[in-house]
Amino acid sequence: MKKENQKLSPRQRKIHEIIFEADTKAGELFDIILLISIVLSVLVVILDSVSQINSKIGNILFYCEWFFTILFSIEYFFRLYCVGRPIMYARSFYGIVDLVSILPTYLSLILPGGQIFITIRLLRMLRIFRILKIVQYIGAANHLVDALKSSRKRIAIFVFTVLIIVVIVGSLMYAIEGEENGFTNIPKSIYWAIVTLTTVGYGDISPQTSIGQMLASIIMILGYGIIAVPTGIVTSEMMRTKTKPPNTQSCPSCSTEGHDEDAKHCKSCGELL
Repeated sequence: MKKENQKLSPRQRKIHEIIFEADTKAGELFDIILLISIVLSVLVVILDSVSQINSKIGNILFYCEWFFTILFSIEYFFRLYCVGRPIMYARSFYGIVDLVSILPTYLSLILPGGQIFITIRLLRMLRIFRILKIVQYIGAANHLVDALKSSRKRIAIFVFTVLIIVVIVGSLMYAIEGEENGFTNIPKSIYWAIVTLTTVGYGDISPQTSIGQMLASIIMILGYGIIAVPTGIVTSEMMRTKTKPPNTQSCPSCSTEGHDEDAKHCKSCGELL
């Protein structure tokens, strides 16, 4: 039996429209301010990790971090306030990201060594994906996700094939070159095969014998062809699937997004949209 829809007051609906949707001027302005705040807060975290900068303006960065943490805490509170089922939103992906992005700063006050967890604040970058709807990219993002889902089996087979190749080649190189040339064990030889096949080429290990160099040349040439395979798989699926028109409609009860244009009820909780 479906639960009764949670009723929102006019004030809650107005706040929900501003915070969760971008169909109005106020909603667009809110998302723009939030986007700028996220970028600046991440920049503060990055600068704070540089010892030379931290020694000069560490106090300023500290106050800036607390400013953004309090700002995002207020925003998180209003997100919970303006949805009919706040617990459902808190358990959602973005609800967890919102909470995790502010929690480390508070934990640093009460837990010894809590400063280590402050780098988790960089998860705030994930919140930008929510704001991308203001530039109408949400449809393209869903199109890409659908293409990846459709091609996941072929990509899995491709990855498994690559793993077999690097294991075989790494084992052969270990047998050919040996410990005297840096291939001290099979795992290290497999590491070399992966680096070579992906055309990264760190150069920390290299074959010295003629047979080893010949095998390495084959792997290098093979690597160029392998890199293009996943791209071709996903591209073919994107050509086959149709892009749905972007929709910024958010459920007033649980804040679920991504509804179809003609949807009348939320696909998660059944609330009337």
